[in-house]
Amino acid sequence: MAGLTQDSTLNKLILLFIFDKMEMPLSENTIIDLCKNKNNWIEYVDLKIALEQLLEANFVCKMPNGTGEPFYNITVEGRVCLAHFFVRIPSSSREMISNYIKNSRMNYRRRQEYSSKYEKCDDGTYDVTLCITDSMQVVLELKMNVPNRSTAKYIDKNWGDKAAKVYSAIYDNLVDQP
Repeated sequence: MAGLTQDSTLNKLILLFIFDKMEMPLSENTIIDLCKNKNNWIEYVDLKIALEQLLEANFVCKMPNGTGEPFYNITVEGRVCLAHFFVRIPSSSREMISNYIKNSRMNYRRRQEYSSKYEKCDDGTYDVTLCITDSMQVVLELKMNVPNRSTAKYIDKNWGDKAAKVYSAIYDNLVDQP
C-alpha cells in the first residue's frame, strides 16, 4: 500500500507538519516509525529522500544527542515554509495526522527519552543499562547487574513506565537538604 502521496513536495510538507505538531526533536527511528511503520503516510525511501532534502534546504536541522543518535527538528525557515504552504496538504490528511499525534505524542516522547538495554556478562549475569535523555543530553544513566535474563528483560520492559518515578526518587534522595 502506498503512502498518502508520492509527490516529493507534499512529502516534505507532511514531514514539516509532523515536526510542527510533535513539538519536539525526533530521532530518525521515531520519524520512520511515525511516518511509515505505524501510519504509512510516506514510503520509506521517499521519507529518507525528503528528510535529506529538508536538511539541505535548512528547513530541518540535525541536533546532537547525549546518546550519540542525532535528532532532527524543524527550523525557523521550516516553520515559515510550512506557514506559507501547509494548505497544500489535504485537510483530511492534516486532520488525520493531527489526531494521531495528539493521541500518541507522549508515548513517542517516552520512547525517545527513556531507553534501556541489557547484555550478558561472562559470568552469566546480565548488565542492564537504563537511560533518561532529553533532546540534548543524558539526564540519568544507571547501570546495574542482575542475576538472570528474565530479571533483565523485566527491568528492560518496565523502564518506560517507571523511569520518571525512579529519577524522582534518586533526585529527591540525593538532593535532600536539611
